[in-house]
Amino acid sequence: MTEPVILADVVRSDFVEGHHRGSVVVTNPDGTVEWSAGIVDQPMFPRSSNKPMQALGMLRNGLPLTDKLLALAGASHSGEQFHVDGVREILATAGLDETALQTPVAYPLDDDTRDAWVKAGHGKERIVMNCSGKHAAMLLTCTLNDWDLETYRSPDHPLQKEIRTAIEDVAGEKVSYVAIDGCGAPIFALTLSGLARSFGLFAAAATDTQEGRIAQAFRAYPEYASGSTRDEAELMRAVNGLFCKAGAEGVYAVGLADGTGIALKLEDGTPRARKVVMAATLQRLGITNGTIENHLHFDLTGGDNVVGAVRPHAPTFS
Repeated sequence: MTEPVILADVVRSDFVEGHHRGSVVVTNPDGTVEWSAGIVDQPMFPRSSNKPMQALGMLRNGLPLTDKLLALAGASHSGEQFHVDGVREILATAGLDETALQTPVAYPLDDDTRDAWVKAGHGKERIVMNCSGKHAAMLLTCTLNDWDLETYRSPDHPLQKEIRTAIEDVAGEKVSYVAIDGCGAPIFALTLSGLARSFGLFAAAATDTQEGRIAQAFRAYPEYASGSTRDEAELMRAVNGLFCKAGAEGVYAVGLADGTGIALKLEDGTPRARKVVMAATLQRLGITNGTIENHLHFDLTGGDNVVGAVRPHAPTFS
């Protein structure tokens, strides 16, 4: 296929008012493509779905974190208090505090947490930005290797070169483009198939490997890898052995315990259809339960009532 396809329908009061287009791929445990729709062999930016692979580059260079904090190092966290405490613990291990972070200032990602943060008198701060766990881990890795702390976000920094190598190793392909992500650190382009392959590899890896350690950390502490009320955490709790990470611009990647990988990207970048399309893909693979069924729709409201939903485009997933 040469263009994205319809993955989800927007239905209000039984009238289809729009669609979400995108691409999705399922890879076998050997990395070959089992099923796809849309464009899966062209470069795209995985955005925060790259974070487990970034954590792998850091583990390879001595990052010494417990599973909770390793999950946080690969997280787009919600800014809850335990996330903030964890970031501070990582920084303290490096002999640093939050002034060393080069994340943008931000409010917590979670709405309720943001509201409580503001009511407590706080403004935008670097430590509650959703990538602060990753940045703290980057700083710790640099400290352990005597790498410069001021330039750790540069694509030419030794840390980022190690991360790029780790990404290429697990995706089974070369990075095609390098850009700067929303947090200021580099983002490395892969194909959607390469992203799916990497997640399948992580999910099936033995727990005594570095890839397996990261996947197990996410599974054991999904609230650290995302947030207490996030759909990613719900999915990891609901499906034994499943490992997942979402990213900006409508990206979502999943690995299953048998080595199957799944990756999707919504062309319009919307987050609301992301979990819907992933749930439909899992059902197509014969995996279902109450959580997946709940993820098959994103409710649309009219006043105080549910009047429609974003739901899978049936012909694509038949």
